[in-house]
Amino acid sequence: MRAHRAALDNSVFDRAYLFHGDDDYLKDESARALIERATEPATREFNLDVLRGGELDAAAAALALDALPLMAARRVVVVRDVAALKKDARAMILRYLERPAEDVILLLVAASGTKPDAGFFERASTVEFKPLTEEHLTAWVNHRVGTLGSSITPEAAELLCGATGSDLALLAGEIEKLRSFTNGEVIDEAAIDAVVGVRRGETLGDLLDLVGERNGGRAAALLGRVLAQPKTTGVSILMALTTQTLAIGWALAARARGLPAQHLEREFYGLLKENPSSLVGRPWGEAVSPWARALRRWDGEMVDRALTLLLLADASIKDTRISTEEQVLTSLLLGMTAGAPRRVAA
Repeated sequence: MRAHRAALDNSVFDRAYLFHGDDDYLKDESARALIERATEPATREFNLDVLRGGELDAAAAALALDALPLMAARRVVVVRDVAALKKDARAMILRYLERPAEDVILLLVAASGTKPDAGFFERASTVEFKPLTEEHLTAWVNHRVGTLGSSITPEAAELLCGATGSDLALLAGEIEKLRSFTNGEVIDEAAIDAVVGVRRGETLGDLLDLVGERNGGRAAALLGRVLAQPKTTGVSILMALTTQTLAIGWALAARARGLPAQHLEREFYGLLKENPSSLVGRPWGEAVSPWARALRRWDGEMVDRALTLLLLADASIKDTRISTEEQVLTSLLLGMTAGAPRRVAA
């Protein structure tokens, strides 16, 4: 993705692209950027075709790809939902890709969760769009805010990411509202509170820290505020708690094997990089230090019990006849942190 963006910035275009991966928002954003850079605004209407794979036949595909640019150097043909192409249209495009036209850019876009024909991977420049990890969300927020001619404080960016998670469409919408609210001035924590309804000390990260400290009473009291925040659900809280508990258990085992305490945060980063799809619930940098501090309050037996409770809570949340998400999670938080906090021998 980085190489593709650099090429676009230099107006260097390949003849055919395949955009695939699980983040549709990033795919759409990059498709728009490609179209804007490869076509002139004055003639774009005549030199851009956007087609749907499921509705495309071989004749229509050939017509779009064989057309000449009108008063421009090139045309752009976009085929969305490429995995849904009919057999004849797919065969026609594969033949075209063997000798693509010099004045046409073909962009094939695969929807998340679909697998395009292997021939497209072999014949087109492929760019995979993975969901951003929590570690990269704040950088994306800063870039997005900057493109709108505004700026955001580091604290506000972290608070916003903690409230919305990795849903870029939601983030983009909140950023638009924040820019309007501040009239283009610096977005700070007060603006996040006013627009998004999230204050420092009331994020999912704060809830996770309280569980790490085995403070179930305060965690349960905070739960309602966290559940009311955008894109926060009982399932997302459950997944973030599971990631944290597994990380603590992993670190306890590493300490037992002789890992020095001063290396814990570095090792946590390595663990997250090996498992980038794990839901952490906040930027990685905000998670690793609390995880390292939490070890003194946990032992292996506590971790095993917490994981059992997490599994039971997962089953309960899926069975809405039993109780509400908040009731299930309240019981879970109190159960995971049962017993007065105490220092566990290293």
